[in-house]
Amino acid sequence: MTLWTAVLLASVLCVALKGVGYLLPARWLEAPRPARIADLLTVALLAALVAVQTVASGPAIVLDARLPAVGVAALLLWARAPFLVVVAAAALTAALLRLWGWAA
Repeated sequence: MTLWTAVLLASVLCVALKGVGYLLPARWLEAPRPARIADLLTVALLAALVAVQTVASGPAIVLDARLPAVGVAALLLWARAPFLVVVAAAALTAALLRLWGWAA
């Protein structure tokens, strides 16, 4: 299977799943359990994306300036800092660590 075949197959599968969603009765989707699963699944997928983008570089695991920067961002988010402050502090943390050569 080529890459384009996999992309096309995944696209068709996504459209089919969306179509099935329109065919399901509304009461099934409005029940508490599916709503809770959808909420938790979104958070889990976002957390996995952040984790992979933080420590992966191609097929290798790399611990560089991104990890402390995400840590600073997490602490500031926990302290309920404004989002722009969180982004600026994380970027500054990564930039300074790279400047000083601690985490290239």
